Amino acid sequence: MPALPPEVIVQAIEEAFTDSAASAVLVSKPKGNPKRFYVTAGEASFSVWIYIWTLTHGGGPRSADEYRIQLTSVTPPLPENPDGPTLLLGYEPDSKCFAGFDLGKHRMFSTQSPSIQININTLREAVRDGFAFVRKGNDEIAVGFRPDNMLAYCANYESLHEKGADVTVSNLLSRVGRLESVTDDEINKLTPDRMRIVKKLSHLVRDSNFRRKVTVAYDRKCCVTGLQLRLIDAAHILPVGAEGSTDDVQNGLCLSPTYHRAYDRKLIYLTEERRMLINPREKDKLSKLGLGGGLQEFESHLGKEIFLPPDRNQWPQVEFIRSANEFREI
Repeated sequence: MPALPPEVIVQAIEEAFTDSAASAVLVSKPKGNPKRFYVTAGEASFSVWIYIWTLTHGGGPRSADEYRIQLTSVTPPLPENPDGPTLLLGYEPDSKCFAGFDLGKHRMFSTQSPSIQININTLREAVRDGFAFVRKGNDEIAVGFRPDNMLAYCANYESLHEKGADVTVSNLLSRVGRLESVTDDEINKLTPDRMRIVKKLSHLVRDSNFRRKVTVAYDRKCCVTGLQLRLIDAAHILPVGAEGSTDDVQNGLCLSPTYHRAYDRKLIYLTEERRMLINPREKDKLSKLGLGGGLQEFESHLGKEIFLPPDRNQWPQVEFIRSANEFREI
C-alpha cells in the first residue's frame, strides 16, 4: 500500500478529534512533520504536534502481520512541542485506526533504518475494543486506538506508554481494553500511579463504548433537532454516579452539544412519554438574570417526541427517565 497523501492523513486526524468530541485545526502546512494542530475540547484549548506516517506492510520476507511506519523527511532528535503533547503515530486506512508509539524511545533513531513496527492485529483489536496494547521487543508499549479515542489518547499517552511498560500493567490494560473484568485485588497490588492509569483507562474505555453504542443507535442524529453534521454527543439519561446508572444504550441520548449542556444543567428534561421539555424553573432563572436571549428558537425544537432509534429495544427506558427526573429534582 502506498503512503497516503498528506491531505488525507490530516483529514483523518481532524475527523478523529471530531469523533472524540473535540475539534482540531491544522496550523501548519499539511506536508511534512510534525503536523501542528490547535485542539479545542470543551472549555480547554491546546497545541498538539503530531508526527504521523501511513502504516504499511514492509514487503519481502516479513510476517504478513508486521506493519510499520517509515520516519522519512525528519532527522533525529525529533523536536517536541513546548506547549502541549507531541504524538508519534501511524495511520492504517483500512481499519481507520491509529498506532501510537512511545516518542521517548524513538526521539533518536538510525537514519539507516528509520522504521517502527507494530502487529496489524493490534489495530484490528482496536476496531472492536477502542484500545489495544502490544509489548514490543524493546519493552515499548504500542497502543492501537480507534478514531473516537484520539482525544483520550492525546490526554493520556505519556502514562499509557510509561506505566504500560510494566508487564503486569500492560496485561491489565489489555484486559481493560477488551472490557474484561479486573478485580479490586489485582488493582490494589499496583503502585498508586499505576493504579491510576488502569482506572483511568477503564473509565475511558467505558465512555468510548457508551458513546459508540448510543451514537450508532441514534444514527448519529441529535434526538431533539435531528441534526447530524458530526456535531453530536452521547449523554446519560441518569447521570454517571447516580444510583442505578448504567452504560446501557437505554440510558443514553444522542444530543447536539447545546442540548447536551442544557440537559446536564437541568434546563431541559425528558418525560416518560419521551418528550423533551423546558424546565420552567431554570427558564425563569435565566430570564431574571437577563440571559434568556434565544430561548424562543431554542424551545422551538422541544415539546414533541424525540427522534428514537429504529430498534425499540434501544429506546430510553422509563425507569431511567423516572429515576433521572427524581435525581435532578424535576
